Amino acid sequence: MNPQPKVAHYSQMAATLFGDSAPGTSIRELVSEQKDGAPVYNMRMIEIEPNGNTPPHSHPYEHENYVLEGEGQVFLNDEWHSIKPGYVILVPPNMHHQYRNTGSTVFRFLCSIPVEKFQGV
Repeated sequence: MNPQPKVAHYSQMAATLFGDSAPGTSIRELVSEQKDGAPVYNMRMIEIEPNGNTPPHSHPYEHENYVLEGEGQVFLNDEWHSIKPGYVILVPPNMHHQYRNTGSTVFRFLCSIPVEKFQGV
């Protein structure tokens, strides 16, 4: 599939709950190879409700985050780092990491990852 131009508001993309391993956490696929033909990166929006978190995890590819709103923490290098709007996070491949909402409103950030054919490279 060749990528096509896309202009849309994030609220037009459905939020999918992560499940029991990530209470209060949902994801929106904003731009993806599967839906949009994006050849290199997928852009996702992660939304974590107050007191919610992602599970601790790692994967063989990097990802980049940009915090849009709310307050939270990210676990990297065996340490929690406080983050808020305007913060940028680079998670290198194979690094254990986790996110949690430490505020009283939704903690929302962008997450870009390589498309599947580039993962693990």
